[in-house]
This record gives sequence, C-alpha cells and structure tokens, in this order.
Amino acid sequence: MTIQTMLGLLAQGFLTTLAIFFLTLLGSLLLGLPVALGRMSRYGVVRGAIKVYISIMRGTPLMLQLMVVYFGPSLLLGLSLPANWRFAAVIVAFVINYAAYFGEIYRAGIEAISDGQREAAQVLGYTRGQTFFKIILPQMVKRVLPPVTNEVITLVKDTSLASVIGTVEMFTRAKQIAVAPNSPGMLTFVAAAVFYYVFNYVVAFVMERIEKAFDYYR
Repeated sequence: MTIQTMLGLLAQGFLTTLAIFFLTLLGSLLLGLPVALGRMSRYGVVRGAIKVYISIMRGTPLMLQLMVVYFGPSLLLGLSLPANWRFAAVIVAFVINYAAYFGEIYRAGIEAISDGQREAAQVLGYTRGQTFFKIILPQMVKRVLPPVTNEVITLVKDTSLASVIGTVEMFTRAKQIAVAPNSPGMLTFVAAAVFYYVFNYVVAFVMERIEKAFDYYR
C-alpha cells in the first residue's frame, strides 16, 4: 500500500469524523441551553429530572452510552432499526452526553452574573425574555467560552469512540489500514495523529478568534 493510498483512506475516515464533530457540536450547544435553564428551574421536579440526567451523563463512560443508545432500542424494546441507525446512534449519544456538560457550563456562566443587572433591567421595563437574551446571554457566552473551548477540543478526540459500535471514522480506518497486507504499519497511526493534531489546532485557533470577538464585554 502506498503512502498516497493510505492518506486517501484516512481522509475518507476523516470526513466521517468531521460529520460527527460538527453535528454533535451543533446539537449539544443548542440542547445545553434548555438543560441549563431546566437545572435552574423554579420547579423542583424539573430541576431534579435534569440533575439526574446530568449525573448519569457525567457519571458513566461515553463508550457505554454509545452502546446503550445503539443496542438499547432493539434489545430492550424489540424495535427494528434502519440500516443507518449506527451513525444516528453516534450523534444521539454524543449530543446528549455533551449537552449535559455544556448545560452545567452555561449554568455556571449565568449564575456568575450579578442579580443587580436583572433588577436594573426590570426597572428599565425589560421582560424576563428580553433580560435574558439581551443582557444575560451575551455576557454568559463571553464567560463560558474558555471551558467550552476545552470541551470542544475534547470532542475532537472523543470522536474516535464511535468505533465501539462499528462506525468507520478516522481512527477505525487507521486500524484497518494498519493490519492490511503491505500496510505502512505504525506510520498509519502517526499520520492519523497528525490529522487529529491539525484539526485540534484549527479548532483552538477558531475558538480563540471567537473569544477575541467578545472582548468588548470587558
């Protein structure tokens, strides 16, 4: 197997890695906000339910959650799942896992904003919705960007866990190439590591630029 062939196969797997990354990021960032709001709800039942959900997501391995989401519907409920359920299960498991982490990060950012700002908004005649979206949310985003960046970088590496249910992303592709006849051997994993490193570097650079864009909130 030539180096060019190896890189081409890794690039194919990398496309799946990118799909997992971006779909998870989009879904979990959006779902994290209602999770945070539910965690701060005035209703004890809602708070309790969200707290249990977060505890389960943070207290069990993502690999186990992938297996439960993928095998659970057929083994526990007897459902017949479509052929493309494997990839969908990866996205579902990743989204609900990362939404729990983002929800807690958002909650910490919201609670760090002083009550005086909410009171001032009420004096100015702002509704609760206007106060949240015009005053609280922009400041919360600024405060949570560093921990969100850490989670996003972790997500890049966690995409390799999709291999546990047979999803052929880049790490799985690297393992397949490494055991193939006439393969480059360890060079395959070195190349895969370079893919991950460059991707992480780009992600960190983009997040740093986003942080600088929010500097006007200092």
